[in-house]
Amino acid sequence: MTAPRTTPSRTGRGSGAGRGFEIVLIAVYGIFALSATARSLVQVLRDFSFAPIAYGLSLLAALTYIAVTVALVRGGRRSPLARVLCLIELVGVVVVGTLTVVDPELFPDATVWSVFGQGYGYVPLLLPVIALAYMALSVRRGPVDAADAR
Repeated sequence: MTAPRTTPSRTGRGSGAGRGFEIVLIAVYGIFALSATARSLVQVLRDFSFAPIAYGLSLLAALTYIAVTVALVRGGRRSPLARVLCLIELVGVVVVGTLTVVDPELFPDATVWSVFGQGYGYVPLLLPVIALAYMALSVRRGPVDAADAR
């Protein structure tokens, strides 16, 4: 008796078996894309002149979350673009987080990445670390299902 073949999806990743954590990761990125976009648009449209650097960085964070979400949806955990975007996100969180701690006067209002994402329960700091670790482990493990092996 042979195992049933999985039909490759549009992205070639197979039927979705073993993708549970990836789906959760995409969902969290999607939620952060929506929340950061809403926050940054309100900030930029309402009072951009009050804190242009902070509000611009909030918009950058939102665009980063959108881009990572799209890269993960299209390319999955093996997407080189998703990996690069997560690295950019991590650098942004660390740089902005450090600047908001060292010189808080640079930021008269908070950004998504202020104090390493403190306003969001430090998820902005943890999310790219978890995503990068997951992507690194996925590459090491090799194909997840028969469709990936093709």
